[in-house]
Amino acid sequence: MNRTTTQFLLPILLVLILTGCNKKQLGLTSPAGELTVNVFVVDGNPAYSILKDNIVVLDTSKLGLTFDGVDLSKDLTITSISSIVAVNDEYEMLHGKQRVISYQANEQVFSFQHKSGLEYTVTFRVSDDGVGFRYTIQGEDDDIHHITEEFTSFNFLDNSRAWLQYMANAKTGFARTNPSYEENYSIDIEVGTPAPDTAGWVFPALFKTGENWVLISESGLDGSYPGTKLHQYSNGGNYKIDFPQWGEQFPGGALNPESTLPWSTPWRIIAIGDLETITESTLGTDLAEPAVEMDTDWIKPGRSSWSWVKLGDNATVYDVQVRFIDYAADMGWEYVLVDAYWDRNIGYDKMQELIDYAAIKEVGILLWYNSSGSWNDTEMTPKSALLTHEGRVKEFSRIHTMGVKGIKVDFFAGDGQSMIQYYLDIFKDAADHKLLMNTHGTTLPRGWHRTYPNLMTMESIKGFEFITFFQGNADQAAKHSTMLPFTRNVFSPMDFTPMSPTSIRTVERKTTPAFEIATPVLFTSGIQHYAETDEGMEQIPDYVQNFIKKIPVDWDEMEFIDGYPGKFVVIARRDGNTWFVAGINGENESKKLTLDLSFIPKTLSGTFITDGTGSEMFAQRPINPSGNISIILEANGGFVMLFEE
Repeated sequence: MNRTTTQFLLPILLVLILTGCNKKQLGLTSPAGELTVNVFVVDGNPAYSILKDNIVVLDTSKLGLTFDGVDLSKDLTITSISSIVAVNDEYEMLHGKQRVISYQANEQVFSFQHKSGLEYTVTFRVSDDGVGFRYTIQGEDDDIHHITEEFTSFNFLDNSRAWLQYMANAKTGFARTNPSYEENYSIDIEVGTPAPDTAGWVFPALFKTGENWVLISESGLDGSYPGTKLHQYSNGGNYKIDFPQWGEQFPGGALNPESTLPWSTPWRIIAIGDLETITESTLGTDLAEPAVEMDTDWIKPGRSSWSWVKLGDNATVYDVQVRFIDYAADMGWEYVLVDAYWDRNIGYDKMQELIDYAAIKEVGILLWYNSSGSWNDTEMTPKSALLTHEGRVKEFSRIHTMGVKGIKVDFFAGDGQSMIQYYLDIFKDAADHKLLMNTHGTTLPRGWHRTYPNLMTMESIKGFEFITFFQGNADQAAKHSTMLPFTRNVFSPMDFTPMSPTSIRTVERKTTPAFEIATPVLFTSGIQHYAETDEGMEQIPDYVQNFIKKIPVDWDEMEFIDGYPGKFVVIARRDGNTWFVAGINGENESKKLTLDLSFIPKTLSGTFITDGTGSEMFAQRPINPSGNISIILEANGGFVMLFEE
């Protein structure tokens, strides 16, 4: 990583403003000058607003906290303003939509003092694709301090629209396992519409105000703060940060923020621009902590076969897992995931045999674990083996010695501060034993895959398994899927577990086969767990199988081509000199699209795969990457293109 800073002197006028009138407004602009954050105090109340090209994106929005019982959202003055610092950060990701990332922003720190004498700062960073800010309470002591409320809000103008996923109330749903970020989206609703449950709305939250799109989330949770969300009520389009519900904490641990000093909150991040800017933004990792120091040579992103999603618990047996090892080897995939009840149905001794057999096939084994203790009613095993550091060291040492490559951990309790710390403890202990990490029934990653490079993916979405549970989910799958490149999957890896071109035994699939093969290109995950079975893959033409075999998980670059959340999306991704283009239609009527592929080198040879007609599942034809290309995107359908040397 190369990090440099450049200091700029503040104009004398800026200093004079500090002693001025009731409303003190100070502007910080992005490097290109298009975004401006104004920070000000109105009658003692700290606030900010954001403009793009001098057009309001967020109107006057609140700042402040309640710290140790003192309301630090009123009776404040600005006591100092730092010089502007130019932040330049270059870093590399092991997987995701972009390998090498360069982040430039202007940073400024605003110091506030309460009438009681208490002080805190708010650090703002403004990049060309958005804004990040966080609070810091200075000092140095070992006392435990508490934040009981965060007043941060995001105030949208009238006529703005929202695309939001609500959070289920804690301790509801299957075996009391909610919340898990697994609900359907409310699409294109009026700002100010209340969430269906009192738990509110989850991040990332997408809005459109005028010609600008806004995606709000958070990054940089380090165990000293809970995961947050947006409050159920947002009167007039003013959305406020909200804390978790009771029950989302580790038993006996902290729910809401508590820490010693100094203490910094997570970054509030706001991506701003057109849909291309939103989908290509990397703010979620730009503002995450850099990678913890560790050897990363053993960390291998990849693809995985997985029996459970289409075959269920009864498939977690030795003979079926041998089949899926062979399946992964035939596809050139790196892993096979062995799901719940492996400890009962296979056992450690026979698992060692599976691991040894998989090694001969150059396939790694991933094992499922139930994270939970007493916070829900799940019974799937192995359960409760990871609750303590001592327990994790014992289990991780054992399976690492056996040759296990990674683990999938399920059924977390929510976003309470102690539960967030539980995640981080598992990530660290897993890294110490060279184990890759995947979590399900889980919170949002929030940039953790930069900080903990062994974190490959997290579910945090209503994924493919839900399509198999109920016909209603299958009916909404196309529309739901077109939301994800604009929301959940923008900043973080997502274990949707995509792709089943063949039938699903429990429901009638409403998406087309070409729609299905587009999703592993559209959805990014450090380990992509494929839903299709070995028997299903045998029904797919060889040329489609060959395309699927080539899809990587560690992309060099992405290009947003076209789309609209909840309607359709077309994205291109580059791996070395090879370009993949994929599109899906979330609506029940076909669309004629004209795609600009001029960024793809004309020297590459192209293949276009879409839905077939009659008894043919697919159809293919050659295609040239020159100029604009017109295609028909069938209802609930899709396509892929491959351009290679």
